[in-house]
Amino acid sequence: MLQRARRFFDERGLIEVDTPALSQAAPIDRHIDVMQVEVTSGVTGYLHTSPEYTMKRLLAAGAPDIYYLGHAFRQDESGPLHNPEFTMAEWYRLGFSFEEMIEETLQFCHLFLGEQPSRIISYQEAWQLYAGEDPFALSDEALREFIKKHIDGLSSSLLLSDRDTLLQMGVSLLIEPKLGNEEITVFYGFPASQAALARTVGDRAQRFELYYRGIELANGYEELSDAAEQKRRFTKALADRNLAGRAPLPIDYRFLAALEEGLPPCCGVAVGFDRLLQLQLGTDTLAEVIPFAWTEV
Repeated sequence: MLQRARRFFDERGLIEVDTPALSQAAPIDRHIDVMQVEVTSGVTGYLHTSPEYTMKRLLAAGAPDIYYLGHAFRQDESGPLHNPEFTMAEWYRLGFSFEEMIEETLQFCHLFLGEQPSRIISYQEAWQLYAGEDPFALSDEALREFIKKHIDGLSSSLLLSDRDTLLQMGVSLLIEPKLGNEEITVFYGFPASQAALARTVGDRAQRFELYYRGIELANGYEELSDAAEQKRRFTKALADRNLAGRAPLPIDYRFLAALEEGLPPCCGVAVGFDRLLQLQLGTDTLAEVIPFAWTEV
């Protein structure tokens, strides 16, 4: 499958890149913790959770369409669908539309899953269909009451979470398990507050996720190229991490400088290679398709 994946990209003219897994700055995400490494005495490095920052630096420096097929690392992630070290396929297409990126991601997944029917549904439509509510019409208090009513066992502190956390609870527990059970499902049009590194249009993010049998397989964006806006998002994510009691992380100013130099219009996506292999082989856990899972090394 590694050979077939590389052939998929080669046939489309993408160039494979080998970006560093270890950097001096950390990828910043409110909900993802980064593994830290002591490079030399008193000097800390960070293992990437995705090659996104360095791949975009290459694009800003003039690289053509590129892909990465290799390992990524995330702290405190283990379970049937997680391993702290895992294989990721990530690629970027210059001049691609959001819709073209979705279609190519579906084609990549067909390598593993065979030709499957697919469905494209918006974030708003999925909420209305599976939860019976329009998330964009709910006030913060109405959303909190909805989550309290429909999700059992939440602590009072969790119920006091901010709007985005409540929305993510709703998606994770009420909507995700129902996505992709009949066909591969593409889920798009997230709230702008959940854009991460995606461009926004009005109050919606140009971001999509792909699901099959309730399992998230891909996360894709029409990429943000505004350095000032990206810095603002990093600053907010760090503040949110602080409120959640998570470790502070250094901002990657080299990445922001690359955005200032100019990231060409592009779309990108990251796909969980091991999860696709797990679905292809019908195993219950990711550990069964990884040569040596974390518990074995």
